This record gives sequence, C-alpha cells and structure tokens, in this order.
Amino acid sequence: MSASTTHFLSADEARRFAQSWLPAWSGNDPERLASFYADDAFYLDPGVPAGIRGKPALLEYFRKLLAYNPAWVWSQIEGIPMQDGFLNKWHAKIPVGDTTIEVVGVCLVQLDAGGKIRRNEVYFDRSALLAEIAKRRAAM
Repeated sequence: MSASTTHFLSADEARRFAQSWLPAWSGNDPERLASFYADDAFYLDPGVPAGIRGKPALLEYFRKLLAYNPAWVWSQIEGIPMQDGFLNKWHAKIPVGDTTIEVVGVCLVQLDAGGKIRRNEVYFDRSALLAEIAKRRAAM
C-alpha cells in the first residue's frame, strides 16, 4: 500500500480489521490499542482537532483517553472501502456515571504497507456526551 499503489479493502476485509481493532478501544489497554498504529501515524478526533502524529504522542493521548473511558464499547456498523483503507461507520456506548450515551460516528482508517493504521480521523457529534459530562460535574 505504498503511495504509488492504490489499494482498496473489501467490505469484508474492513469488517475483519475492525473486529480485531475496535475491541482494543475498551478495557484501558493503551499499549494494545497503539499496537494497531504505525510509528508515524496521524490521529485526529474532536478532542484533538489539530491531530497528533507519531506513536509516542498517540500513546500518551490514548493513556489519558482510555483511563477516562475504560468501559466504553465500540462496534462497527459498516465498513465502506476507500483508498488504502476504509470509512468506518461505528456505534459507541460511552458510560458517564450511571448513564450510557450512545453515539454513531465515522472515522477514516488508512493503512500502511504493513497493515498498520497510518491515518485515523474520527468524526461525531459529541454534544450529548459533553452535556451529560457537564450535568454530572455540576451535580458533584
């Protein structure tokens, strides 16, 4: 999957990749999650809208993120093939205190020649999540 070769994952290949990768987001094991990413990976989500690059920075971010969200659960709704990877339509169950927020979003996942994630950009409406966090903090 070099820059000079265009490769498209099939929907089945995207599903199989997501079945092994998405569970690594649960259980507060940032090293396991980071193992899916290339050393020079680029990652972006609403919490880091400018993105971060490189496994050391990614691991630092994942340590904080997963420690704060050890029980969330991510699952794939659909994998849509795209150049060097897939668009991942996902569903997340995110516990906030005794409430669970359910969110649907998308992320693009592009892989390097070794099958590691080189680019992962996550997009979703986090307004319900932020409102529930604010409500919980106000009640403390």
